Amino acid sequence: MTDAAPTGADEKKSAASAREIKALAHPLRLRILRLCGLHELTNKQLADRLGQDPGTVLYHVRQLLSAGFLEAAEVRAGESGALEKPYRSTGRSWNLDTALGEAGPGGPLAPVEAFREELAEAGPDALTSLSRFVLHLSDRDAEDLIRRIGAVLDDYTGSDRQRRDQPAYGGIFVLHRSPD
Repeated sequence: MTDAAPTGADEKKSAASAREIKALAHPLRLRILRLCGLHELTNKQLADRLGQDPGTVLYHVRQLLSAGFLEAAEVRAGESGALEKPYRSTGRSWNLDTALGEAGPGGPLAPVEAFREELAEAGPDALTSLSRFVLHLSDRDAEDLIRRIGAVLDDYTGSDRQRRDQPAYGGIFVLHRSPD
């Protein structure tokens, strides 16, 4: 599952606020969102899974809570019987048009860095498909390609809850202008 509650293919995504852009401009926050889109996890579970200090993870969880990307799930009893406070993704990030460049120089690359870390953690055997390409496109052609791929992703994310019993796949679509 993704951090998704998608719009329809023809609906325009809403503009993200400065707070939302900042919250999404950090690779660790994006990884937290992905994990909490798959499972309701506590701060300790997130820290263990991400190999991070719980205090560091809590700081990032609070940023995501404040921006409305995470919400507290029902308190539950853990394995030892102690009460746990898990978090889950709200799915809001899928419906935002985020200008991550406004978050500073690292902002636009945060999703790429998060994906790189997730792929490294999964290992080379987890890779099911890779397409690397160079295309010559007009601005109009590039917009059309982005719209069409976005529509396919919206279709799949919109019906993802129906396939929760299936294995989870992650991916990223990146189209960039070549410096050449």
